[in-house]
Amino acid sequence: MNMRSTRSMVTFSNPFTLPGYPGELPAGDYEVLVEEELLQGLSFEAYRRTATYMTVRGKGAHAGRSELRLTTESDLKEALRWDADIFETNKHSEAALSPQEDLK
Repeated sequence: MNMRSTRSMVTFSNPFTLPGYPGELPAGDYEVLVEEELLQGLSFEAYRRTATYMTVRGKGAHAGRSELRLTTESDLKEALRWDADIFETNKHSEAALSPQEDLK
């Protein structure tokens, strides 16, 4: 069985949660690891996703450690979509649009 792994980065602008894990994760950059297997018997090369992981860095007593959290492509996309919606809502809020006071 031929396998391949792909790494990418995602950025969250707001704290977020992932289904199946307790607690909130802080905003920031996270590495995503996708594992795929080669589909056999086809006349062309094609891969099927077998796992999606997100690297979460430890904090407090666990600082310096990292954990690969198993997630799904759909859960990750949903968390990113939620984060983008919050960002857009904040960008168009009254507080964001109010002009700065002149300090003369």
